[in-house]
Amino acid sequence: MKGKKERLLGVPFDYEATDATDQSPPTALEKGLMRLILKALGDPQIKVILWDGEALDPVDAPAMVLRERAALWRLLYYPTLHFGDDYSAGRIDIEGGLEQFLSRFYTAYRRMPKFMEALQQGLTRYRHIRGNPQHRARDNIYHHYDIGNDFYRLWLDEEMVYTCAYYAPGITTLEAAQQAKMEHVCRKLRLKPGETVVDAGCGWGALARYMAKHYDVHVRAFNVSREQVAYARDKARAEGLEGRVEFIEDDYRNISGQYDAFVSIGMLEHVGSKHYRELGGIIDRSLKKNGRGLIHTIGQNRPLPTSTWTQRRIFPGGYPPTLGEMSAIFSPYDFSILDVENLRPHYAQTLRHWLARFDQQQDEVSRMYDERFVRTWRLYLTGSIANFSSGYLQLFQVLFTRPSNNQLPTTRDDIYDGDY
Repeated sequence: MKGKKERLLGVPFDYEATDATDQSPPTALEKGLMRLILKALGDPQIKVILWDGEALDPVDAPAMVLRERAALWRLLYYPTLHFGDDYSAGRIDIEGGLEQFLSRFYTAYRRMPKFMEALQQGLTRYRHIRGNPQHRARDNIYHHYDIGNDFYRLWLDEEMVYTCAYYAPGITTLEAAQQAKMEHVCRKLRLKPGETVVDAGCGWGALARYMAKHYDVHVRAFNVSREQVAYARDKARAEGLEGRVEFIEDDYRNISGQYDAFVSIGMLEHVGSKHYRELGGIIDRSLKKNGRGLIHTIGQNRPLPTSTWTQRRIFPGGYPPTLGEMSAIFSPYDFSILDVENLRPHYAQTLRHWLARFDQQQDEVSRMYDERFVRTWRLYLTGSIANFSSGYLQLFQVLFTRPSNNQLPTTRDDIYDGDY
């Protein structure tokens, strides 16, 4: 993008060339444009402090501090990208609590006028947000998951579970909540000894090993992340599970064989809505006559685009679906949905645990990478907390089966019978 002339208010403008050393007082035009940006983003109840110390609309609220004039112009050109980039670089700071600031922002953004929502979606398509076809899926996953197991080991739980935990009554620790999540999934699937399970997008393999160890099932787990698959194989070997768990470094689209259960935890966000019908076909060919399936995914109530910053810096190809969009997985293949559970508050709590551990390790993270990386990931984790606590994002668990399967319990009592 460097050197490329864009048009801003009808005038050619090179936003990257804006002079960052120009600290002269803001003009009336710049103040008006900053208010216009806030209006376009849903008019969040936040304060803006400009580079000369002047506060716009000085309400008692968390504040965004613009350290330089250029930050304002970058926000004007592309707010959903440059807020994150300038925060990471220290050109924007937040006073009054990052989570509080972002929660107010997401609450307002969720209520933006329909015409602004349509404009945001159009700009996202125009700016070519990265999709997730098979030839690109591996690169997208490498971008996030293969930055190093040592990094994730610093702040995840002992089993390296990087998805929403389940805080059943009495559970307060991250480790116990992740164990409860895996148990919760297994109970929903009603796994029985000797059954076969396919796990699509298995992460570091904790659930696959848990199912094999505690439910005596045979699991084939697919993942395109080389780092994660290597870790999962080493753990399975150390736990004596090699004969019951097979970790395959391959795309979910290449799943073969038939299974009693299909499970996918945290993969659908990377699939892309254009590929949901294809995923449904893969599940259809993979499940036996009375097979059951469970998909656990970040979701949303309305089909709003993922922020450009998240797409480019954190999750290339990522998109959280609505329940309506997910129907493309089930309806064409006549799957019966048995249960939909929303674990949204559980994910906010999971993220708070992750962020607390991340902050405890920030000196080590800075040593491994740099301070900009620390700020980027703190913004990502805190922004995720704000997304879930404000209701902008959801966490869906969808349980489904073949329409003629009459062998399952008729109530949920068995799922909740006994402690987690």
